[in-house]
Amino acid sequence: MNLAAEVNENLAHYSNVLIYSAMAVYTLAFLAHIAEWVFGSRSAVGRTAAAITADAASAQRAKVTVRVGGQSGGTAVLERPKIVTRSAAGSRDVPDGPGAAGGTEQGDVYGRIAVGLTVLAFLFHAVGVFFRALSVQRAPWGNMYEFSTTFAMVAVATYLVLLALKKNVRWIGLPLVTTVLLDLGLAVSVLYTDSDQLVPALHSYWLWIHVSCAIVSGASLYIGAVSTLLYLFRDRYEAQLENPEGKQYGRFAKSVLERVPSAASLDKFAYRINATIFPLWTFTIIAGAIWAEAAWGRYWGWDPKEVWSFITWVAYACYLHARATAGWKGRKAAYLALIAFGCYLFNYYGVNIFITGKHSYAGV
Repeated sequence: MNLAAEVNENLAHYSNVLIYSAMAVYTLAFLAHIAEWVFGSRSAVGRTAAAITADAASAQRAKVTVRVGGQSGGTAVLERPKIVTRSAAGSRDVPDGPGAAGGTEQGDVYGRIAVGLTVLAFLFHAVGVFFRALSVQRAPWGNMYEFSTTFAMVAVATYLVLLALKKNVRWIGLPLVTTVLLDLGLAVSVLYTDSDQLVPALHSYWLWIHVSCAIVSGASLYIGAVSTLLYLFRDRYEAQLENPEGKQYGRFAKSVLERVPSAASLDKFAYRINATIFPLWTFTIIAGAIWAEAAWGRYWGWDPKEVWSFITWVAYACYLHARATAGWKGRKAAYLALIAFGCYLFNYYGVNIFITGKHSYAGV
């Protein structure tokens, strides 16, 4: 074994060690997030976006006796206090929930620890991906293992950037860290491949452009999908608050749903993420077509990966169009967004593992 090969093998080993170290720290962050949710205040509805209006906070539907001039009068019915769950038309003043911490100091401490551990895990993770790139002397996303580890890294980076920008997104920490652990666990146990060089078709600078855009797009669309899923739960919860006679959530479900942002905020956040990333996903497909022409002499060949990339694009285009159509806002549009992200996931896992085509570089 020559010196260069030995160095590359050592770098690959260090990369694996760092990825496993990142998983260990992500696990600690996961436990800290759990503690944040468990020990955070079980705040009352009045402290969340589903708050009772201040001027009617003490009012309850009840019959009271009204005395006029000392004489017993009739009975009056006080109306149930109005529940504020959605902003008025044209308004942006819907308050968000207090987050997992529930506004308590103890819950907030666990949350800060969780974020700190996530930052530390991200550093291990990023260096591990960097060492993998050095060991193969190319972009670290030439197979499913490398794509998965880089995808998870970018998803965490997106979350941390939003936190750094003072966005109220700490509520996404628990589902994010959980998903990252699942992704990395699958990568190291099922998808792992040794450091190796690429097939000839992938030896191109378009590997850096096309695949990096696909990773950034997917990581951001994942954040939007989590927000959309939470929106569906929160929206149903708020609808039940407005109909107290109907079926009510249990104490645990209420405790969780009271701590996430309002349905309006979740819906708006998901839409902004998806709308912002859609042009990048469009460019990803265009870049792939240009690369295909350089590698195979045609822009489009109805390869399974190409077809499902286009299906994903159409699904997100339908979602964005639905958001501009009054009859398809809210839950209907949210279902479309989740279907679109499901298409992205199938395009990655399903097409790579179960369908053979020119893009079959899974390495599994």
